[in-house]
Amino acid sequence: MIETGWVSIIPPLIAILLALITKEVYSALFIGVLSGMTIYVIAAHEPFMAIFAHLFDMMAEKISDNSYMIIFLALLWAVITLVGKSGGTAAYGRWAQKKLKTKRSTRLATALLGVLIFIDDGFNCLTIGTVMRPIYDRHRISREKLAYIIDATAAPVCIIAPVSSWAVAVASEVSETNGFHIFLSTIPYNLYALFTILTVVFVCVTGLDFGKMRRAEERAQLEGNPETTEEKAPEGEKPKGRVPEGRVPEGRVPEGRVPEGRVPEGRVIDLVLPIVVLIVCAILGMAYVGGFFSGVPFSQAIGENPTAGLSLGAFAGLVTAFVLYIPRKIIRPKQFVESIVQGIGSIVPPMLILILSWSLGGVCRSMIGTGEFISGFVASANPPMGLLPFLVFVIAAVMSFSMGTSWGTFGMLIPIVTIICSTAGYEAFLIPALGATLAGSVYGDHCSPISDTTILASTGAQCEHIRHVETQIPYATLTAVICAVGYLIVGFTGMPWIGLIVGAAMLLGALFGLGYLGKKRASLE
Repeated sequence: MIETGWVSIIPPLIAILLALITKEVYSALFIGVLSGMTIYVIAAHEPFMAIFAHLFDMMAEKISDNSYMIIFLALLWAVITLVGKSGGTAAYGRWAQKKLKTKRSTRLATALLGVLIFIDDGFNCLTIGTVMRPIYDRHRISREKLAYIIDATAAPVCIIAPVSSWAVAVASEVSETNGFHIFLSTIPYNLYALFTILTVVFVCVTGLDFGKMRRAEERAQLEGNPETTEEKAPEGEKPKGRVPEGRVPEGRVPEGRVPEGRVPEGRVIDLVLPIVVLIVCAILGMAYVGGFFSGVPFSQAIGENPTAGLSLGAFAGLVTAFVLYIPRKIIRPKQFVESIVQGIGSIVPPMLILILSWSLGGVCRSMIGTGEFISGFVASANPPMGLLPFLVFVIAAVMSFSMGTSWGTFGMLIPIVTIICSTAGYEAFLIPALGATLAGSVYGDHCSPISDTTILASTGAQCEHIRHVETQIPYATLTAVICAVGYLIVGFTGMPWIGLIVGAAMLLGALFGLGYLGKKRASLE
């Protein structure tokens, strides 16, 4: 490593500023890594071509160090794609239509499903939106409400679930300091995720709304959802789904075979069983790889090599899907393999963000001495330590909102926060600051109109995108303001439970107050 002084902060600054200006994180991270390698080569007096040699060496090294994570994400998305192709999602929707009789039960079922599908946020949004959309139309609940509930139980749930693609991504960013244990430790400090789930439960139980969401609900109650694609047969006509006796219904073929390009008549078990097997086997896999069955304590075993264990669980889910789908001919062998390839292809964009952020952190930490410079600067500036979680939350929120990516945000900030907290006197703030980083990243991503999760939520609900954004922002921002107060409490007390209790009380009070004012205004109108 070569200490390059203040020049060492240029690569992360370039990456952050370019991402904020261009709203595009891939090129911003790549240019950040490239600038870091240029600084190193100039300082080391190496030839020009060494820039590219070191760049690809660093990327190859990071891919190698995180190979199990790459395998896990690839297998996970293969399972997710297969579950959708099997018709299990549609089967759950048909089952839910028979069970959910009221608006409250429909909203609560949506939230519960969002909590249960915690493996990946994109899978969460598209699956729940597809399943619940017809039920919302039947009960005249707005598509905006559906989009909000699935969005608010996507990233906020994934970011605190130990068995998820998000957990592995975060753990990989702090892998040099036992990342999985640190991730588990950040959960009580992830105030935005916890308070968002509380807000969703409140809204689902009470049905109280405010702002543009209230108007959207009133419109849906009076007019229904204009986006609905369900068609009712005119009076006196037979429903379109009925066919003459002896004919094969359209979309089906004899002997259980499913033509390519059509979703088969799956069952609920086709959705539930592969996911349950994946989760259970992932936990057992982490314990096995860590030596739990050889006498190592469970808490220590699951943190030994968690991504290897998660990969075993994802493979078990894939095998379960094969055994469940192929003998029943709901998916042909060729379609099965094609779905695996399609699923792996879906993970390439976020994986590219991870590889570039790993490389940026690597060049800053091990080549140009960014850590030493920042540590020295923080030690000499000596800011109030209690403000650190609050400041980190605000910075992460602004970055994530501007870039539309929580993964890109915490990929940039976690190495910097880790470096700052390695300074003498700040060690105790590592976990709160990392929790604030994740919370701010999720809040900004939750509100950003260019966020992929926000887009997927409006897509899954078939809600006009800008209407989803403008109805969701008031709920998310109210929660974020309470979180900011909570981080001030946590920073100066060092106790997350005080921040959680005080923040939850403030949040519920604000929600009751806003809901009451909304009802009062509606009665006056």
